[in-house]
Amino acid sequence: MSRTEQVEHTDSISSQDPTRDEPKKAKSKRPPNTAFRQQRLKAWQPILTPKTVLPLFFLVGVIFAPIGGLLIYASSQVQEISIDYTNCNNTAPQARLDYNASLGNDLEPIPSSRVSATFSGKGMQTAPQWGWARDNYTFEPQGVTLETNVCILSFTIPADIAPPILFYYRLTNFYQNHRRYVKSVDIQQLKGDVRSASALSNGDCDPLAVAPNGKPYYPCGLIANSMFNDTFGNLTLDNAVQDADGNEINSYNMTVAGTSWSHEGDLYGKTKYKPNEVVPPPNWQEQYPNGEYGDELPDLHTWEQFQVWMRTAGLPTFSKLYQRNDKDTLRAGTYRLKIYDRFPVDKYAGTKSILISTRTVMGGKNPFLGIAYLVVGGLCILLGAVFLATHLIKPRKLGDHTYLTWNNDQPTSATTTGRAGGA
Repeated sequence: MSRTEQVEHTDSISSQDPTRDEPKKAKSKRPPNTAFRQQRLKAWQPILTPKTVLPLFFLVGVIFAPIGGLLIYASSQVQEISIDYTNCNNTAPQARLDYNASLGNDLEPIPSSRVSATFSGKGMQTAPQWGWARDNYTFEPQGVTLETNVCILSFTIPADIAPPILFYYRLTNFYQNHRRYVKSVDIQQLKGDVRSASALSNGDCDPLAVAPNGKPYYPCGLIANSMFNDTFGNLTLDNAVQDADGNEINSYNMTVAGTSWSHEGDLYGKTKYKPNEVVPPPNWQEQYPNGEYGDELPDLHTWEQFQVWMRTAGLPTFSKLYQRNDKDTLRAGTYRLKIYDRFPVDKYAGTKSILISTRTVMGGKNPFLGIAYLVVGGLCILLGAVFLATHLIKPRKLGDHTYLTWNNDQPTSATTTGRAGGA
């Protein structure tokens, strides 16, 4: 700065001139000068050499292969029997409702394609059988009685099975993961809050939010309306057996208590609706007199089977726990099971089955995870062996420039003759 230049102070007259233009900042798209934005973060880039890669392959293989073997072994310890009873009343023969040894057996063998069984030791000696009959079923506590089809299954347990014994129903081709289906629920209503017809109409329960008479459905939505409604009885023995204490056993009883997750009840509350303010969903109405609730509404907070159904499955084939027995041994013998058949899987080309199973520390029967671990472990060991053999037979010098091609191009004829293109 020259001596003749004057220093401009902030309180000078020129600095307070309103017509004076302030210097403009030049716009810049340059990122901030930080280590992250300027890509100066510290990083470690390992050099992949045979000494580091080969041990890694073998290490992964040695770890994964035994884990896969243990998972497959654990899955093989699960004992289970699965029977597909789809269209039982159209495919199976008509039979007596109750077993009578003096009248003989009127059931027929179930096609082998519908049966899957895995038992430790000796397998099933007798093929499962089935038949169907008609019987009256009374809904509790409503008191409504309906005549319905009953599917009768008979199967043999070859050896005693220790508890816990888990009873599932399995559906196929039922897409609970459909976006519209999953959204069709009102969380506040399930928690017990009173939701008006207008609030539900503007919510996610549509098209099953409000009944034609203007009353809200309780519970509303597609999930609740499509709840699985086949009813399974207890397992009854054709011939009584004795337990270790000499007591006669005629049946194997199960309970629905403990079928839902321990915390699921917290998602549901006792409703504040009055029975005359709401109506049951369309598929529930046959259970109630005149299709309307009586003196009380279902308590969703304690209804575990409802909670299990509302936990939507991610795949079209799924199993849901229906009942269980965590204390008593399932004795060897021939059992009968009555199924009050009301859930219409033929409407969506699906199937329905029962699944009686045990479990291990790894859960139910599912060999897929163990097979996946074995495949990964085997591939790693195989690749490690191939790379090791290649390294021993034909080793490569680390950083060998002869494998580079960027500076090894042969001179062209134009270069050797001194001619340029077009010259």
